[in-house]
Amino acid sequence: MDIFKFAIQMETDGEEYYRQLASKAVHPGIQGVLNQLADDEVKHRQAIEHIQEKTGVFAETTVLEAAKNVFQQIQDFGGKFDLSGDEEAAYRQAMELERKSISFYLDRFDQVENSAQKALFEKLAEEEKKHYHLMSNLVDFVASPKTWLEDARFTRLDEY
Repeated sequence: MDIFKFAIQMETDGEEYYRQLASKAVHPGIQGVLNQLADDEVKHRQAIEHIQEKTGVFAETTVLEAAKNVFQQIQDFGGKFDLSGDEEAAYRQAMELERKSISFYLDRFDQVENSAQKALFEKLAEEEKKHYHLMSNLVDFVASPKTWLEDARFTRLDEY
């Protein structure tokens, strides 16, 4: 399988995974973030398809800004989560998939000779790093009730 077909399939699989996570998310804000990640995977797939046709245009994503707004709204309005415990494992799996995507794109950057293809793989690696960072924060967010220790001696509060 050539690298473009593999990359297209990888992005399609990523979209499906994020849509699946979104369908299981309880909070509408988290659903929105996960659906936006899925939408980003669609954009990545389309960029790969376009570069094959020599017309690749890559749109910058805004998922990190949107996610930050969601977490701030949850914090501001005292939002509660009813987490079954499965979310953390699923989000950790998404982190691992993003890590593999980053590695794939960086490896392929060295294998292609066309400058437009190189630029695309570099940009995709950067985008997947953003997704990885977001999923890492989401893991921290859903895991914090398990690790939170309330005591007057501890005054440092994490911002979400």
